[in-house]
Amino acid sequence: MLGNGQTMSDQMTVLVKRMRQEVPDCLASGVVDLATGMLLSVETTDAHPPEVLDLLAGATLDLFQGRTVVMIEDIFKERRGIAGNEHYFQEILVNSANLTHLFLRDNRNADVVAVVVCPRSANIGMLIAGARRVVKSVEL
Repeated sequence: MLGNGQTMSDQMTVLVKRMRQEVPDCLASGVVDLATGMLLSVETTDAHPPEVLDLLAGATLDLFQGRTVVMIEDIFKERRGIAGNEHYFQEILVNSANLTHLFLRDNRNADVVAVVVCPRSANIGMLIAGARRVVKSVEL
């Protein structure tokens, strides 16, 4: 239980619902746990096959903690004399043919990544600002 009486699962459900409600043009939102590689919560306007949703979690893990990404982070840390486990990559924006996907690492729990999907026509500034506001306001 968190201090507000809600479980972590409750908070993730709140997060994905608020993303869908508050991020302009949001088509889908989810939460991925990088520690387990699992999609913990998802809400979408379309039905997606379960195997696609499972792949989303794995792809998110690769984006943030894939072998090459970790190597890049380690090189930057070494060159800058930084010791620690913090991650450089906090947000990743991916444009596909028709969609924009925003992946945001939670500031308080680096193993939690929120995912927001919008049409490619969405205003990217509004997408990022709205998603950051929601992630910051929900305690995970």
